[in-house]
Amino acid sequence: MTEHLAVISLGSNIDPEKNVAKAVERLASIGRIKKKSTFIYTEPLLYEDQPKFLNGTVLLETGSSQDKLRRQLKTLEVKLGRIRTANKNGPRTIDLDIIVFDGKIVDDDYYKRDFLQKMVAEVLEF
Repeated sequence: MTEHLAVISLGSNIDPEKNVAKAVERLASIGRIKKKSTFIYTEPLLYEDQPKFLNGTVLLETGSSQDKLRRQLKTLEVKLGRIRTANKNGPRTIDLDIIVFDGKIVDDDYYKRDFLQKMVAEVLEF
């Protein structure tokens, strides 16, 4: 089985410490967590009338393809209580996104958020 390296971003602003910890624990069931970034609180973007987000990244080694991993992350979000609303930038229990897959940046948010760039650099050491 081919192993892939993915940087997954995690974010939560509904009971964030609990939900981020649960998400990290569950990510270990779909791959091996090789490294975790520092987790920090950030101001909400695009929709500001909500609590701050706790954000961080993990470096995950997985046998899943990028598409399969994306589906696994969406399933995990639902299991952790994520409810998708009309306001996709509103409060959420957990948000899981693939930022880097096998060394390639695959999420444009990387270019828009300085904190995300720092967290990716932290787990990939570049």
